[in-house]
Amino acid sequence: MKSKLILSLLLTLVLPQLTVGQQETYTVKLAPFSSDKYDEFCPVLYNNGIVFCTNRKSGSFVDYSSSQGNTTFNINFIDTTKKVRWRKAGIFSRSLKTPSNDGPVTFNSNGDTIYYCRNLKIEGKLKNLSTTRNKLGIFSAVKEDGKWINIRELRFNNEWYNISTPWLSPDSKRLYFASDKPEGYGGSDLYYCEWKGDYWAEPENLGPVINTTGNEAYPFVNPAGELFFASDGHPGFGGKDIFFSRMKDNNWLPPVRLDPPVNSQYDDFGLITDSLISEGYFSSNRDKTVDIYQFKTRFPQIFYTDIQRENQYCFRFSDSGAIVVDTLYLQYIWDFGDGKKASGAVVDHCFPGPGNYNVKLDLIDRATGNLFFSKLSYSLDLRDFEQPYINSPDAVVTGDTVDFDGLKSFLPGYEILGYSWDFDDGSRMQGESVKYAFNKSGEFDVNLGVTLKSLSTGIIHNTGVSKKIIVFNNHQERTSYLSNRASVKTPLPDIRKYGNAIITTGYSAEAEFKQDALFRIELLSSVNQIGVSSSVFRNLPVKYVVKEEFEPDAGIYSYIIADQQMNLMATYPAFREITGSGFKEVGIKLNIVKDPVEKELHDIKKNYGILADTYFDSYGRLRANAYLLLDQIVILMNRNPEIRLEVGVHTDNTGSVASNLTLSQTRARLMVNYLINRGINARRLIAKGYGGTKPVASNILEKDRRLNRRVDLKLID
Repeated sequence: MKSKLILSLLLTLVLPQLTVGQQETYTVKLAPFSSDKYDEFCPVLYNNGIVFCTNRKSGSFVDYSSSQGNTTFNINFIDTTKKVRWRKAGIFSRSLKTPSNDGPVTFNSNGDTIYYCRNLKIEGKLKNLSTTRNKLGIFSAVKEDGKWINIRELRFNNEWYNISTPWLSPDSKRLYFASDKPEGYGGSDLYYCEWKGDYWAEPENLGPVINTTGNEAYPFVNPAGELFFASDGHPGFGGKDIFFSRMKDNNWLPPVRLDPPVNSQYDDFGLITDSLISEGYFSSNRDKTVDIYQFKTRFPQIFYTDIQRENQYCFRFSDSGAIVVDTLYLQYIWDFGDGKKASGAVVDHCFPGPGNYNVKLDLIDRATGNLFFSKLSYSLDLRDFEQPYINSPDAVVTGDTVDFDGLKSFLPGYEILGYSWDFDDGSRMQGESVKYAFNKSGEFDVNLGVTLKSLSTGIIHNTGVSKKIIVFNNHQERTSYLSNRASVKTPLPDIRKYGNAIITTGYSAEAEFKQDALFRIELLSSVNQIGVSSSVFRNLPVKYVVKEEFEPDAGIYSYIIADQQMNLMATYPAFREITGSGFKEVGIKLNIVKDPVEKELHDIKKNYGILADTYFDSYGRLRANAYLLLDQIVILMNRNPEIRLEVGVHTDNTGSVASNLTLSQTRARLMVNYLINRGINARRLIAKGYGGTKPVASNILEKDRRLNRRVDLKLID
């Protein structure tokens, strides 16, 4: 059987003393309306006063989150605008009072709707109403003309288990509560349900991060959605302690215990506080009876801190190499958009700071300095980390006064209301800038907490950051450490892997290349139609055929060389020849293959290759690989009877021009004849021998000459 939440009124242990020199986080004093004879607990601010629970009438306390006990407690109210004395408190509402347990309560932001806890059965003899079988549930009422009416029971109340200690979120969209439902994690767990417009959805357990095998109760949620609750299952000082948690990435963070003297070795629970957590009230049985205490914050408790991340402005830029580039002829030029450039496939660059930069990577012809190919361009939004920031040295010496400040905190959209410092040695300070001297050596995790106000919603919450400070015994130790650290060289981070560098790609040649693209030479482009027969092209070598294309979306006419290549460097010889003929705007562009038939032909060439040496032996006969290739062409042409195909064969420059033309023509005819013998109509085929007139490599080395000996299969109109 699950354990129940039972208050012990006989604890005799005393709160351990704080560490010598440690400054208390909070100051605590007994609320003036608490008595030394009765129990008061679970305060809630309401209409210039406080609503709370008490057993003043009976003088005996009942368990605060279950129905166990032999007496009852009631809902009281005291006006705090006047001189507050406990005798001036009275019943909050006669219409809500029952013979059984009433409270705790919670209100909506307008104060006209109340949710409160009470026993399910309220009629009959008191001894029967006070048994453990009379479970607690949550009820609601609305205020009209100063009276609480329309009392309704929440539909998920149950006679087999307790539902108690409700708290309504400030926006009234969530109702939090405690319950000892059997399917929970322990004696009493925290749950919530969502408001669906006209009803509360089914309860959801807050999960094992919040709930334990012990007991959790008394939720309080501030406007920032931060949760305070009481627990005897999480590690604490003893009894029930008050814990804090908030959500991050839709998950609750591990609860943090509030510092003494709010928490003690006694039972502490039922805390409420303002958005700044600067002051508030809570309940405790630390002084014979259960009383309400008032607390004020001397030094804001830093509940959670992230490790400080250092802003990075220096990065490594690299080309992935998917498109093969011969740096003997071409040079990588990076333009970083900040007035600086660098050359190389892999370069390091430091930006002056955060900002927007337009980064480009171009390939430049080394011989002429002309732009050959634009490989990459993107917009780089380099940002600082959104975080509080501890500005200080990270290696210091004992006894030296060190300047700490939060001036570089970068939290857009928020106003910083306050700064608090925890130096990990018991010392705390407040202020945007502070001075501090460590009195002993070691490693210290200095924490900076900031209180933030959202500029859009006005909601206040806290956040923090942590930075490791190494404290040395003397300056010699520090100097040696810094020297050794400086000697360790680490590579700069890749710009593509840095979390605060937002890259919006404008153009990526490699992305297009992966989509079955071909490289082609563009002579010029114009919004006006020039025509392929224009005198503009009169100096173009006759072996290059100009083709006109119109891009309707851009409204631009492009004039390109009809030949397209499967790799970038294959366009370089033609590029050099054409630029040498006087064309100044020549550049290499990628053309994504979109036509299904052309794409299929492209895939065949990728799979089988285009090197002539793989298709012809030294006697001029077709090799086995040629038959495999040509059989795929037969299938393609039979499936698409409307297409025509040119079989072009090229040679290197070994031998005479005439003999190379003859050799290439013979080889082209040999391949075409095979296709005809396989049933392809001769009128659909053209055999073309180009000899060495259209090289794609330099012909200086054998590896380059081999590239020039190739077969080109292309669709023709």
